[in-house]
Amino acid sequence: MAHANARTNEYGRRLAVERCLAGHRVKDVAAQLGISRTTVYKWLRRFAAEGATGLADRSSRPRRCPRQVPLGVELAVLAARVDLHVGPVQLAAEIGVPASTIGAVLRRWAMPHLADLDRISGELLRSRATEVRYEHPRPGDLLHVDVKKLGRIPDGGGWRLDGPVNHGQRRHDGQQPGMEYVHVAVDDHSRVAYAEIHPDEKARTCAAFLYRAAQWFHDRHGVTIRRVLTDNAWCYRKGVDWAAVCTALQIKRRFIKPGCPWTNGKAERFNRTLLTEWAYAQPWLSTAERAAGFDAFLDRYNTRRRHTATGGQPPITRLAA
Repeated sequence: MAHANARTNEYGRRLAVERCLAGHRVKDVAAQLGISRTTVYKWLRRFAAEGATGLADRSSRPRRCPRQVPLGVELAVLAARVDLHVGPVQLAAEIGVPASTIGAVLRRWAMPHLADLDRISGELLRSRATEVRYEHPRPGDLLHVDVKKLGRIPDGGGWRLDGPVNHGQRRHDGQQPGMEYVHVAVDDHSRVAYAEIHPDEKARTCAAFLYRAAQWFHDRHGVTIRRVLTDNAWCYRKGVDWAAVCTALQIKRRFIKPGCPWTNGKAERFNRTLLTEWAYAQPWLSTAERAAGFDAFLDRYNTRRRHTATGGQPPITRLAA
């Protein structure tokens, strides 16, 4: 893959060579492609020496890394990590290598995090990383549904404005803001999201949300929901209303493996974006003020915010395509 700031990809390099071989002057080709003449000469030399394969992308890693940690030291770091089951700071004191260097070595060798290990035996208990990546080929093939709880904000602002001490005093005065629930539905293929704020997560509320979400996808974007994936909450597993809506809309129900919330990772990742770019993006003065900014956040997420999983384009572009 070409460098993110590269002016040409493999196609552009081949085009430059073809134009030069066809008789165009180097300076004209450089002007046409917006690159320097030195760059054009470089690709001409590589083509002359290696043919078409010389125009392919190459790793930007240097041939030599004279300051890289010697292999013997790296192996000592790995052995100490396996024996002691501690982090870089403690390992630095044990083997006399800076903690930053130890952290780089552990990342280079893809050592699991301590949180995923048994602290006594060192055995891997769990791993959120997996080689299995899936994306359904069509919009509507799978809808990820989840609920995110948020604390209500007392009028005048919460602890982010008052400070922890003052906010704690206010709570002792009998002000208990309580919780509100953001119900989210994310299309697996496009990452387009539909969400609503509700005062609870009861079975009837969840079922009504699914009905409106399916209707929104169908009426606004022409997408028919065929499957829905949720966790194993009672309202999804045993809720009569949820099952009735799924049956009425001919939606097949799917559930994550117990104890594996990352199975529903697309909804979980949207929840994190929801927190950082809306719920905690600024110190809101009230719950109503925060709710007033929700629609603008959701519209930006779907239509303007670029998403890495969609090739750096907003999610709505996949539905448009």
